[in-house]
Amino acid sequence: MALWLTSTRRGGGNLMKKIISSYPLRLLFPNYQITIASSSSSPTLSINGKRTSSFQYSFLGYKSMHAAGEQILSQEDDNDNDDSTFGKTKHMDLPGGKIAYTTDMKFLPGSSEERVKCYRVLDEDGYPISLNMLEYMSKELALRVYSGMVTLNTMDKFFYEAQRQGRLSFYLTSFGEEAINLASAAALSFDDIVLAQYREPGVLLWRGFTMQEFANQCFGNNIGHGKGRQMPIHYGSKKLNYITISSPLATQLPQAVGMAYSLKMDKKDACVVAFFGDGTTSEGDFHAALNFAAVMDAPVVFICRNNGWAISTQVTEQFRSDGVVVKGQAYGIPSIRVDGNDALAVYNVVHSARETAINEQRPILIEAMTYRVSHHSTSDDSTKYRSKDVIEYWNRVHSPITRLRNWVERKGWWSDKEESELRVHTMKQVKHAIDEAEKEEMPLLRDMFTDVYDDLPSNLTEQETLVRETIQRHPKDFPKNMPL
Repeated sequence: MALWLTSTRRGGGNLMKKIISSYPLRLLFPNYQITIASSSSSPTLSINGKRTSSFQYSFLGYKSMHAAGEQILSQEDDNDNDDSTFGKTKHMDLPGGKIAYTTDMKFLPGSSEERVKCYRVLDEDGYPISLNMLEYMSKELALRVYSGMVTLNTMDKFFYEAQRQGRLSFYLTSFGEEAINLASAAALSFDDIVLAQYREPGVLLWRGFTMQEFANQCFGNNIGHGKGRQMPIHYGSKKLNYITISSPLATQLPQAVGMAYSLKMDKKDACVVAFFGDGTTSEGDFHAALNFAAVMDAPVVFICRNNGWAISTQVTEQFRSDGVVVKGQAYGIPSIRVDGNDALAVYNVVHSARETAINEQRPILIEAMTYRVSHHSTSDDSTKYRSKDVIEYWNRVHSPITRLRNWVERKGWWSDKEESELRVHTMKQVKHAIDEAEKEEMPLLRDMFTDVYDDLPSNLTEQETLVRETIQRHPKDFPKNMPL
């Protein structure tokens, strides 16, 4: 048995209340004397001798509640202007805030018909989209950003070839994503803490990490950051507020929120910036971090490089949402989509996001749209899962370096001579850094176990002994120049 109490409007506008039941009323209300007056034009209800004058009721019997349900759903039910007892509550202060009620059952769509628009300043040829648009980047800043993009691109080319020659164990490039690296770095303060993934070495380059330091880390020599304990391209610098990179995806995001909250508590005039790729958004830490940041109002800027690929998984196979930008809105975070190959647009967005994060003490999400021109890493051959023609098209038509160069040249700030000098100087600098890094000695074997505990625990001592015994038994399997 079930009892439904509903309301509906009739032609004259009178509100009819229906008590729908598969049972007779006398069985439903055994302790009440119920009388239905049938002499009037419209039946009225009396309970224990007291007439209900506020409403008109109709009692409808159905063979089953399923039939009653079908009848109810087939009739229009709109109580927005109901001043009756049943219509007075139009909303309620539920946990989380006031929510209005509705009788219109409507599911939110999975996505909107129109995709979120992408902010840009320059078109593919380096022309401003609008003559009235402010170009916040000065000559000095623009040339420094451009020089950094060229330097990063050159460094990637030579380090990548060094790995192919067997001189490095691993490498990963930022081809096609140079604007996100340098333009975002230019918009930040050196006091801002950066937690990168592994495709943002340009941020370190901007902050003063030398080419020699890059080479030393990648070659894992005795003077490199980490003393060879990390894989190549896992850079870090305490001096430059750049937290050492960790290989597992998304681990840096909750950490970034915690750091941002500490800045908030200390009332620092700085924020935390966390970089990650589109593949990271499939990790649970991404969602935990966004919710954490939103609830705690942490001054953190999330920058997602949506380059279309998470190794061999393209975005269409990774999520059904309109990219990453809408995920921020779902967590209550202001979000924006920007052309990641437009250095001016990236600079403007990151600069504004930083100001908002600090002044309003709240998180911001930026989705930078770009394309990974390179293979995922030296362990990947992307031509196995995508066309070479598409790669060449993006490299030719959408190059962020070419776009910015066209703009600075039209401004009269750059020339072919300066371009040639920059590239020659950068190539010499990179080659010299690689040669010097190779000359340095490798770290001592013991350094693999030190710098964590003040006194080495017994389990690490046992591991060191085991490693030394293994090298003695299989000397051919280890580098000859390894200092023991």
